Amino acid sequence: MRNPIPIREIVLIAVVSLIAAPGVNTAQTANTAQAASSAQSYRIAGVVVRKSDANPLARARIVVRDVKNPGKFETMITGDDGKFEFTGVPAGKYSLSGAKRGFISAAYDQHDQYSTAIVTGAGLDTESLVFKLSPDALISGAVIDEAGDPVRHAQVMLYVEDHAEGRDRIHMWRSAQTNDLGAYEVTGLMPGTYFLAASGQPWYAMHPSSNAGPSGSRQKSESAAFDRSLDVAYPVTYFADVTDADSATPIVIRGGEHLQLDIHFTPVSSLHLVFHTPGNARNTFAMPRFETPTFDGSAQVQTSFTQNSTGGLEISGVPAGRYNIQFWGSSSNSAELDGVNLTEDGEEIDLSAAQALSTVKVSVGMIDEAAPAKGIVIGLRARSRTAERWSGIDSKGVAEFQQVSAGKYEVGVGGVGGPYSISQLSADGAGVAGRVVTIDAGTSPSLSVRLTAASTNVEGTVKKEGKAFAGAMVVLVPKDSEADRDLFRRDQSDLDGTFVLQGVVPGSYTVLAIENGWDLNWAEPAVIAAYAKHGRRVQVGSQPGHPINLDDVQVQSK
Repeated sequence: MRNPIPIREIVLIAVVSLIAAPGVNTAQTANTAQAASSAQSYRIAGVVVRKSDANPLARARIVVRDVKNPGKFETMITGDDGKFEFTGVPAGKYSLSGAKRGFISAAYDQHDQYSTAIVTGAGLDTESLVFKLSPDALISGAVIDEAGDPVRHAQVMLYVEDHAEGRDRIHMWRSAQTNDLGAYEVTGLMPGTYFLAASGQPWYAMHPSSNAGPSGSRQKSESAAFDRSLDVAYPVTYFADVTDADSATPIVIRGGEHLQLDIHFTPVSSLHLVFHTPGNARNTFAMPRFETPTFDGSAQVQTSFTQNSTGGLEISGVPAGRYNIQFWGSSSNSAELDGVNLTEDGEEIDLSAAQALSTVKVSVGMIDEAAPAKGIVIGLRARSRTAERWSGIDSKGVAEFQQVSAGKYEVGVGGVGGPYSISQLSADGAGVAGRVVTIDAGTSPSLSVRLTAASTNVEGTVKKEGKAFAGAMVVLVPKDSEADRDLFRRDQSDLDGTFVLQGVVPGSYTVLAIENGWDLNWAEPAVIAAYAKHGRRVQVGSQPGHPINLDDVQVQSK
């Protein structure tokens, strides 16, 4: 079951009371069998435990909520034995959520935004539930310089390994800044694998202008007598004290840890880089922005700049390394250099190799020519890099993306009132293949996107050896799993094995269920194809109607 309601501390108690109707005689029994069945009540009971060691948790807040009527709920606090019990619960489907100070709030058996709903009814065991809560974790420490002194105002970045989108990603999770003692703290961490990095500048660093000439050679200046040992910088440094993201040490959090992790900076010589621009630099030059590749993204590098004697701009405070350099100015004066390997002090950057950035306009409409709903957002997902850009549409159904790098982008859609699917994609000034557009440098392409509003649910029951199976990851796989990533749907089977894949657009699909499959790269065609062979085929028509029901989807082992 998708978990649509954020878990918060609940102070209002809704009491459900069931009153049996008197005076029912034998002659009425046949006519009231259904009413009598619905009036029967059940218990939802179990124990809340710490996920890491199964010890019971006292004073945890447990909320049971009617899925069909979220305004109806009850709440209670567990005792010293960690047990909870809700009585007089009518037959139905309920979400169960828990919270406790120092633990990650969660729904029952939650994975990502999915969880298993509790289903009350004949033959279903709802009285021996084990609700596992993970204690939140804490990473703290200090950033230390080469003399053992604290580095003030250093930026600390925590990255997480993520499978939520069905593909391996390592992206920024949280950040912090060191205080005057060089200390930092990142709290509320869920179980998972993390990586830690830090960036900063030496407090004593000085970067005098080199007054580099056109040849890149240094000219005699007032800085000739300057102590060059102070002309240094700190490269982005990863735990444990390496400067290459691929060599960073994974930090595994299982829950409840308090890890003390320090990062030590080592200074390196600072490069002085010269940028020459044609014409009046004041009017035409776009300030360079340096980013260093890190995992599936990039981190900005702090730099200093001065105007040198040749009229160019000199950037200093840059450690040797590989960089993406962007020049963000006016729409006609924005460009970038990707993958520039900088090793020589006084090096002049050849701007002739820079690629101009583009502006992309997207016109959005519905395939049935209806006006697009408010709240629709369009996304450009880079194929060769992990960055994603999203923009809402205006009152005319237009979204605009500025300063877009050349490359291949997958067009995505989302927003309120969806889900939606892209039925048609065309472009003027860009290449199109399926849902992927190719943007050339320095262009202004116009895209036309026509959407179909999803209107059909695919429902069913996951089974194992003839019995309902709870907690399976259920995946709706489109026929072309590579081109149609936005057509994937997921859910988690409830206590009675049922699932609902919501908002499915017309097309051919395969439905499959995987036990303990939450860390699979299910969006990778090569991975999901092996499971799809044993899934259930389903065809969703173009006319909206009743849900499509699949009675028996066999769960597969991971």
